[in-house]
Amino acid sequence: MSRKISVRQSVMAADERHAAAIRESLRAKKVLMVNLIGSPGAGKTTLLEATLKKISTACGVIEGDVATSRDAERIAKTGTPAIQINTHGGCHLEAHLLQKALREFSVDDLDILFIENVGNLVCPAEFDLGEDFKVAVCSVPEGADKPLKYPHLFYEAGAVVLTKIDMVDYMEFDREGFWSDVTKLNPMATNFEVDSRNGIGIDGWIEVLERWLMEKQQ
Repeated sequence: MSRKISVRQSVMAADERHAAAIRESLRAKKVLMVNLIGSPGAGKTTLLEATLKKISTACGVIEGDVATSRDAERIAKTGTPAIQINTHGGCHLEAHLLQKALREFSVDDLDILFIENVGNLVCPAEFDLGEDFKVAVCSVPEGADKPLKYPHLFYEAGAVVLTKIDMVDYMEFDREGFWSDVTKLNPMATNFEVDSRNGIGIDGWIEVLERWLMEKQQ
């Protein structure tokens, strides 16, 4: 048992060095990095599409998936530079993979770099990528119990985005209970409800991104 723990600590420590290097590089360039974490189908890519169509700052996206480049292709259609990282079975992105992808970006031309992590509520929350903020993305169809089932992500999140809010009247979703659980875990998180396809809530989300960017550039 002790050997397994030792190996895990060693692997995570090595990746944390990569994360620290990414953080320092983006700090020097005053680029904000936001790590979107949520289940498959939570609406991360759709949220990004809606955001990129309205935000006025220069953005780039790194897409993490087990396989395919479909999400990166969707993002590219917005005119935003996008790079796909396939983990080939891995349940999360790691900083050393991100470092390789960043070599293909003109980061100097960006204000905000979005990471769409592999669809998973557990592993991505445990790994530092050098981001400024983790953002928990949940959808109404997933149910209201996710914050207490996966507390680490919500505890770490700088913001929580509840997507597909247009479906709340058609689902047995405990809206009050969901936000109460989020607040208990993380009273400092900024909370949003959005319907990405119809643009509802996107302006407020963009305002917070722009505030985070202004704070990063000071």
